[in-house]
Amino acid sequence: MKSLRLAALALTLSGSVAALAFAAGKPSKPHPMPAPAATAPAPVDPAYMWDLSDLYPSAEAWTAERDRTKALAEKLDSYKGTLGKSAKDLLAAMSAISDVQRSAVRLSAYAGLKADEDVRIAQNQERQQLASALFTLFNEKTAWFTPELLAVGADKIKKFETQEPELARRFGFQLDNQLRFAPHTLSPETEATLASAGDVFSQPNAIYSVLANGEVPFPTVKLSTGETVTIGQGTYAKYRQLPNRADRKAVFDTFWGMWKKYEGTLGATLTTQVMQEVFNAKVRHYPNSLAAATFADNMPEAVYRQLVAQANAGLPTFHRYLKLRKKLLGITDNLAYYDIYPTMFKLEKPLHFSVADSERIGLDVTAAYGPEYVDRLKKGFAGRWMDVLPREGKAGGAYMQGSAYDVHPYLHLNHNDDYNALSTFVHEWGHAVHTLLTHESQPYENSNYSTFTAETASITNEMLLNDYMVAHAQTDQEKLYYLGELLELLRATFFRQTMFAEFQLALHEEVEAGHALSGKHISEIYCGLLKKYHGEASGVMTIDPAYCTEWEFIPHFYYGFYVWQYATSMAGAAIFAEDIEHGGKAGQDRFISLLKAGGSDYPYNLYKKAGLDMATPAPYEALIARMNRTMDQIDALEAKRGK
Repeated sequence: MKSLRLAALALTLSGSVAALAFAAGKPSKPHPMPAPAATAPAPVDPAYMWDLSDLYPSAEAWTAERDRTKALAEKLDSYKGTLGKSAKDLLAAMSAISDVQRSAVRLSAYAGLKADEDVRIAQNQERQQLASALFTLFNEKTAWFTPELLAVGADKIKKFETQEPELARRFGFQLDNQLRFAPHTLSPETEATLASAGDVFSQPNAIYSVLANGEVPFPTVKLSTGETVTIGQGTYAKYRQLPNRADRKAVFDTFWGMWKKYEGTLGATLTTQVMQEVFNAKVRHYPNSLAAATFADNMPEAVYRQLVAQANAGLPTFHRYLKLRKKLLGITDNLAYYDIYPTMFKLEKPLHFSVADSERIGLDVTAAYGPEYVDRLKKGFAGRWMDVLPREGKAGGAYMQGSAYDVHPYLHLNHNDDYNALSTFVHEWGHAVHTLLTHESQPYENSNYSTFTAETASITNEMLLNDYMVAHAQTDQEKLYYLGELLELLRATFFRQTMFAEFQLALHEEVEAGHALSGKHISEIYCGLLKKYHGEASGVMTIDPAYCTEWEFIPHFYYGFYVWQYATSMAGAAIFAEDIEHGGKAGQDRFISLLKAGGSDYPYNLYKKAGLDMATPAPYEALIARMNRTMDQIDALEAKRGK
């Protein structure tokens, strides 16, 4: 996962505050925050850095705008009691709330981007805290809105929309959505209390982040080369891919052995997170926590459960992949969990893709969408919208920040010139062009597109990239490498994320059934899923119980029911990629229309308009079929080479 869209201004715990739009990108994993130091970034060629003056010309201008926005936010509760007076009064109140929010998310965008330029500069981190405090104030000052709106009633609101066309144009979809929450909205006093408790409910994630990113003493491992290396947050991903199998085992044994020491503590934090989500669902009269999570997007629960069911049905294909991996790695005894990461196909000469190469290939790949898409990509490349190269002090990871509706998106990258950098590049630009097309086509109030559609926009780019690279490979070995990368994408994004989704559902259902959770019990649940997905019972892979603390390392479990949408997006992207490659202009139009729709309808409906029903087996079966075809290609190429 290369990016994660988190709400710059999400619905509060209630899921019903008047959060009319959001669009913000953040890294997929929280990155460590080193001790601040008043150190300026090292000089970098401006061509490879973003120009934040499009947001604000200076830090002083940001401060002045924050002060102005804060003063306006303080007055938002003055509209209390006016919503039912007239159509003009309702429009005035919603416009004021939307305008403050629009300014607040732009302020937050600048603060976050500036902080990530150099995480050592204390002033930038403090600015980010000020932006966050503004959202807390906004939530407190608008906690009255939904209860009062619901008291006005649907009939009167529909009458107001008829009387005031601007109300219907800007806020019609949001009003309909707010009215859906009537059965789950509490009294104004209770809503205000829950809104002010937002910081309290965020503490499990905060505690986890402090412990995992700053206080866990990461271990060292002596490799077969004689080198001693530290296995930490930033280096585990590197060393788990080592070609020497004994080294990989040592990395796994040491790293997960270290996490085992924190099983009780992190079991308590994750249990508290799950209990908070179960509490939220119960107090708001949802049948269960999954229903509460999917209700926000008006997503049928059946989509989540269908995903899990179809991933389980596709396990024979996943096991075929694991057997292929064992064969290609030349493993003669049992395949182990530490064998999952090394590349299956080595190249004599490492692939190298400069930033210019990534731009060129990105344009070639997205030409399949037509000139409307490509023109926006060219504009972004020329406009200094991205901070592209790694440097000391810069935050790690990659993400697209698109919350500033009146300004273009920004991209935070750490391009290191390998194939993963190229893939990340086209992925994040998929988010960026999606944002551009949405902003051009929708009013601000409809610019909030769901993660469900967001990741489809970017993963479709990755699918097209892989097909392009296979078609343009210079040798069979290079072609095999790209096919292997696609299999890894399918493993990590479809099967692994669905396993996570099944794990989260199991934890919530345990609490809802009145059962107690502990770190040990959570590890037992996770271990059972690891063994099922990786075929231990049928001899496909052996899972060492020592590795069943892997759940402790994954911050996404503190984001609620979230990661499952990466898996559904992968299934959707596979179909869209084939439709675009083989469906001609009609395929292009269906996909571009989805991107332009933004948040103008619920994601499930938008998918159906584009021809996909994600509550049926068909999209997932198509993805599994693609995975089998990819392995068929590998088998044919290997047979050609006499292997």
